[in-house]
Amino acid sequence: MRMFDIIAKKRDKEELTGEEIAFWIQGCLNGQVADYQTTALLMAIRINGFSERETIALTEEMRRSGKTLDLSEIDGVKADKHSSGGVGDKTSLAALPIVAAAGVKVAKLSGRGLGHTGGTVDKLESIPGFHVNLDSQTFMRQVAETGMAISGQSADLDPADKKLYALRDVTATVDSIPLIAASIMSKKLATGADVLALDVKYGSGALLQDIEDSRRLAKLMIRLAKAAGKKASALLTSMEQPLGLSIGNALEVEEAVQVLQGEGPEDLRQLSLRLAGEILWLAGARSDRRQAWALAGDLLDSGAALEKFKALILAQGGCVDWQRMAKSPLILPYPAPAEGYVAAMDTAKIGYASLLLGAGRAKAEDTVDHAAGIVLCQKRGAYVHAGDTLAYLHCREERQAAEAAKLLQEAVTFSQTAPETGPLIAEIISTEDDCTD
Repeated sequence: MRMFDIIAKKRDKEELTGEEIAFWIQGCLNGQVADYQTTALLMAIRINGFSERETIALTEEMRRSGKTLDLSEIDGVKADKHSSGGVGDKTSLAALPIVAAAGVKVAKLSGRGLGHTGGTVDKLESIPGFHVNLDSQTFMRQVAETGMAISGQSADLDPADKKLYALRDVTATVDSIPLIAASIMSKKLATGADVLALDVKYGSGALLQDIEDSRRLAKLMIRLAKAAGKKASALLTSMEQPLGLSIGNALEVEEAVQVLQGEGPEDLRQLSLRLAGEILWLAGARSDRRQAWALAGDLLDSGAALEKFKALILAQGGCVDWQRMAKSPLILPYPAPAEGYVAAMDTAKIGYASLLLGAGRAKAEDTVDHAAGIVLCQKRGAYVHAGDTLAYLHCREERQAAEAAKLLQEAVTFSQTAPETGPLIAEIISTEDDCTD
């Protein structure tokens, strides 16, 4: 078998066999396949597509390319969640404690933020003393004993994905839907959970901005889950504006705590409850879907979810005194430059504005200021007068605020008529529904 022939086959729009895909991935990792050959194949996949059969084979080969977790020794149903990326998305911090409070075990490995999107590990790391890197034995013991663990991904989990993503990132092939699906699902399947909630974003802050592309991604990931014998639901959710009001690590933790205390922004509460409810339904906590959603609300309102979040923090060495969260020395208002309705928000630009304040990283090796970020005062549909405060900028230097303000001015547009706003959750697609074709 030669890599040349595999590249030529996909160039000519033919379907690759499982053996050919295995040859490619194994060679990519052991050095027998050159990077330039992999990038050629990636571009051929991006242009000519990848069948569902090919995507299933690629996902499985990537999943078993490194270490996997065996959660079968832990009693009960184990659950996981994944978001395709967004701005202000802190639903893991609000939804998963609800799930754990119902007795469903939560085993989640998370990543760090890059570019305009945030990462769950960075948010948790803003909690004083919180340990984000658990070895597999400690991780599994905590899932069994506390009912919940969230840790950074180990370097030996799915090394094929790390290799392929690095090459996709520099060859304009990141937006290939089959490659995105295989990347996400290979990591999720490697963690060994029984049920999975997928939050698939669309809109200006999403990886795939068009809703139809995001729908295709959601359906494909659901089929990949089903092929692997897992139960999963994918929520198709809008990222036409940031989720909640806070953007930045410590700020987002504080907002998630507000939701767990029965307060916080309504959009964040709504999405967190629906994600938790889907997991509870899939896990069999309630046989009826709407009853599972209602159970999620009861666990949130009773304070049980907040107590489970505190238990997670204490188990991983963190402090639950929210007053000790990092604070920025400068909190500066950003005034509205015009009068009218907030008509549109370029969510990606708002995320990059937060990055300029220090809350994110442009490169993987960049340092994050956990206290930095943006707190919005108004969102789409609000009517403002020129000079009204649109947001507060949390940073260390006025220079950072000036740079972020320039980007915010480009990101937020105004009109004299109220904008039409679509639903936060456009659709739910599940392995348990006959709607994945």
